[in-house]
Amino acid sequence: MELSANERLDFGKMGYGCKHYQRRCKIRAPCCNEVFPCRHCHNDTMGTLKKINDRHELVRHEVKQVICWVCDTEQQVAQVCSNCGIRMGEYFCEICKFYDDDISKGQFHCDDCGICRVGGRENFFHCQRCGSCYSVHLRDNHSCIENSMRHHCSICYEYLFDSLKETTVLKCGHTMHLDCLNEMTKRDQYCCPICSKSVFDMSSAWKRIDEEIQATIMPEDYQNKKVWILCNDCNDTTEVFFHIIGHKCGHCLSYNTRMISPPVVPS
Repeated sequence: MELSANERLDFGKMGYGCKHYQRRCKIRAPCCNEVFPCRHCHNDTMGTLKKINDRHELVRHEVKQVICWVCDTEQQVAQVCSNCGIRMGEYFCEICKFYDDDISKGQFHCDDCGICRVGGRENFFHCQRCGSCYSVHLRDNHSCIENSMRHHCSICYEYLFDSLKETTVLKCGHTMHLDCLNEMTKRDQYCCPICSKSVFDMSSAWKRIDEEIQATIMPEDYQNKKVWILCNDCNDTTEVFFHIIGHKCGHCLSYNTRMISPPVVPS
């Protein structure tokens, strides 16, 4: 029995693909002329070659040829196979040469980012200064840092801009993978690895340190010793009494501080 036009388009949907995407076509990489299920499969393979000089990544926008997974026909990039008529991806972006049958991800193309994102266009906005799409909850509610997403995660060092992993924006404006942040906090690390500012509201922790300091009397030789500190949270410098447990910023009351040399007094 012959398939209807719609049945033909949907034939094989969600039945083909790789660990990264469900799709009904493979791509021919223009950089090495090899065929792969997707660009991530290409990068996983070509990024681990024994010869370092042979390692490379595929530029998604440069893909010109795809191979239909159903009929094995090689052809120019298009959503519908020129031979068997199936739709090679329910979601298709002609700019990114991107195909995906699983549209529950809410894929959309951001012209400013120049790539496709997931999560639904209505849930994101593009921050021009940070140079990336952020959740609408962060509109007017985050610290902007120039091109903050066009950097590597400070924990795992994977490039963040087009990473498949979920990223998060810290209070200071720096970005990292959410999983990396969670792993960092499991190890009792609560400061940004880049700027050392606190990544959470630490007021309850500061209160506990207050109580520890009150309960810990320093030896007499140290009771009147003073040191200069720099606050990592507010960047203020303060002269405070030395204590083995910690030093409290006199400006923002944070204990996220470090000892510094005394300021030089002009002669």
